[in-house]
Amino acid sequence: MATLLISDLHLDEERPDISRAFLRFLKERASQAEALYILGDFFEVWIGDDAMSPFQYSIAKALRDVADRGTRIFLMHGNRDFLVGRSFCRQAGCSLLRDPSRINLNGAPALLMHGDTLCTRDVAYMRFRRRLRNPLSVWLLRHLPLSKRQQLARKWRDASRQQVRQKAAEIVDVTPEEIPRIMAEHGVLTLIHGHTHRPAVHALQVNGRDARRIVLGDWNRQGWVLEIDDRGYHLDAFPIH
Repeated sequence: MATLLISDLHLDEERPDISRAFLRFLKERASQAEALYILGDFFEVWIGDDAMSPFQYSIAKALRDVADRGTRIFLMHGNRDFLVGRSFCRQAGCSLLRDPSRINLNGAPALLMHGDTLCTRDVAYMRFRRRLRNPLSVWLLRHLPLSKRQQLARKWRDASRQQVRQKAAEIVDVTPEEIPRIMAEHGVLTLIHGHTHRPAVHALQVNGRDARRIVLGDWNRQGWVLEIDDRGYHLDAFPIH
């Protein structure tokens, strides 16, 4: 049975085509898989488990249906949905995954990440991330009135889109020197991440050994999945309609 990895779906009611594609993906592929890993930015925005919309409940139910058929589902926080908590995971039948996480894939260790922490040249974002992901900040955010959280979410989303348009391409991509460093630190020759929306398989050297970095694609004009089975690793795109 295959293991599937996806990221950066940015599920939102404003993009029903992506939601339909994801539900179809769950039915046709994920339900046949041994495991599904979702490496962050699953939702476009998440302001707390206590504020789930009917749309978000429907996604949780679809995941639960797949989990109940035997597929193990793991969810990693992204920079858009880091407030997803245990309540959602219980309803969706999935487990929260630390970022980074070292797991076994096809008999060898691999490192899974969302990918934003690899973009160390984006100094402003890294500073903002450290403040926002501080446990005290997370607690405060989860206890703000719903209207205030909605206001902040709109503000951060608009600011993020504007900054990405303004920043140089190399600033919002990973820092090349960071890749072999973190792979060596975790003792892996395979790194899989999302976030940058630049799907590709990159060959590199880690401590003189052949290694690879696999970047998952975002779901926008097409969907992306990394499928791992006894034939190897396959990064594939498929149409969204």
